[in-house]
Amino acid sequence: MQFQPIWLSLELALVTTIILMIIGVPLASLLAFRSFRFKSVAEAVISLPLVLPPSVLGFYLLVIFSPHNFVGHLLQSWFNIRLVFSFPGLVVGSIIYSLPFMVHPLQAGLQSLPANLKEASYTLGKNRWQTLFGVLLPNIKPAILTGVVLTFAHTIGEFGVVLMIGGSLPGKTKVASIAIYEAVESLEYGNAHIYSIVLLLISFFILLLTYKLNKKLFKPASS
Repeated sequence: MQFQPIWLSLELALVTTIILMIIGVPLASLLAFRSFRFKSVAEAVISLPLVLPPSVLGFYLLVIFSPHNFVGHLLQSWFNIRLVFSFPGLVVGSIIYSLPFMVHPLQAGLQSLPANLKEASYTLGKNRWQTLFGVLLPNIKPAILTGVVLTFAHTIGEFGVVLMIGGSLPGKTKVASIAIYEAVESLEYGNAHIYSIVLLLISFFILLLTYKLNKKLFKPASS
């Protein structure tokens, strides 16, 4: 048995979470505070992975990024980037599939803040970005933590999307969920048990740490 699929899953989850944190903050701010045409369409597109079967999303990503189609051919011929059956492809698929798990908690946290908090910041001469990063985000730490944990945990457990777009290349795209599937398919239940227990323990300790941080960092001040 090899533990490389476990490390690859953790690497994929970490990279995806970092990128989604960068993307999710401005996107959540836009959805929380701005009204624009087709906003409902944008929210529906972001939320689509919550209800769309992973295999469907993975299939269309495979089709779009295939070198035999326009987008995939363009990426490979112009930028020498091949997304199908590669780790960067797993990252792109994971970003799309886990996007709502980052955006929704951040959006809900920003919308829960009193409006006068933002207005007071503007009155003090802060611009929109200074207000977002210096005033609003520090006041939604529980929402940020929730988004990070959900995104990380959700990415670790991915199967359909990563299988469709990445396949099962050892050391490149074979993550833990695929290793479990292949072990069961080969009747190697011992290996499947080990992979499953490791993922179970990782998920448990992530949640345990999250609850402890919530109690420690966001404990109400005593009067």
